[in-house]
Amino acid sequence: MQDEPTTTELIKAVADFLRNEIAPAIKGHNSFKLRVGINALDLVTRQLALAEAGDATEAARLKALLGADGSLIELNRALSERIASGEVDLTTPGLSEHLWQTTMDKLAVDQPNYASYKRELGNKSG
Repeated sequence: MQDEPTTTELIKAVADFLRNEIAPAIKGHNSFKLRVGINALDLVTRQLALAEAGDATEAARLKALLGADGSLIELNRALSERIASGEVDLTTPGLSEHLWQTTMDKLAVDQPNYASYKRELGNKSG
């Protein structure tokens, strides 16, 4: 179904309305609680926009790294078990790159304004 506006657009519109129209009129502890709610809406918007692609590329990297197939949860569990057993470590080709990219993908959703994340994005493009 191709309905407009999309879920992402609706959530963003509500967050923008709260941020621009309601937040300036709210003071004290309720202002803090409103900002927490707005941040949650922003997080959901980023999850809808980025998480699916990030999960797909993470699963592809894991399949290549492990030489195995499975769901993202199963693949992460297998990787964790191999790390815990010492079968793989940071000298394993591709592991550190996988862990770094997974971290960057998660930060893009969870903390896109995190200073270290922004610095690393700048280093990547520079």
